[in-house]
Amino acid sequence: MKKKEYSNGEVTVIWQPEKCIHSGICVKGLPKVFKPEEKPWINIQGASTEDLVHQVKQCPSGALGLYMEEGEEKPATRQEPSSQTCEVMPNGPLMVYGNIEVKLSNGEVEKKFKTTAFCRCGSSKTKPYCDGTHKNIEFKD
Repeated sequence: MKKKEYSNGEVTVIWQPEKCIHSGICVKGLPKVFKPEEKPWINIQGASTEDLVHQVKQCPSGALGLYMEEGEEKPATRQEPSSQTCEVMPNGPLMVYGNIEVKLSNGEVEKKFKTTAFCRCGSSKTKPYCDGTHKNIEFKD
């Protein structure tokens, strides 16, 4: 899986584009850092380390991660839920927070941890999971 890293010397932000569901939470939270119209799209100098860490943890898909200069990678997830919870994202995926097992149509079982985005638009190429296609087709509830 492709992975890009951006460092400010204190923290390195990791972006895995294949996981991104284009929720826009990162852009709304730190618009001086996350600029999808620019290359590179992450300007890690645009915020403090503390603000970067806080925002990366809000990523619903896990596409954003980070590690501190000690080198320990930390997943980009919201606070760990004590049980599974679901959230319907407006015009987007069904988010399931917590550790789950997904039984696929072919009978295989996949274990998912912390955050899983399920397709609601019907056009994802990675069904049952969201791949962000809902943005391209302008899916509306």
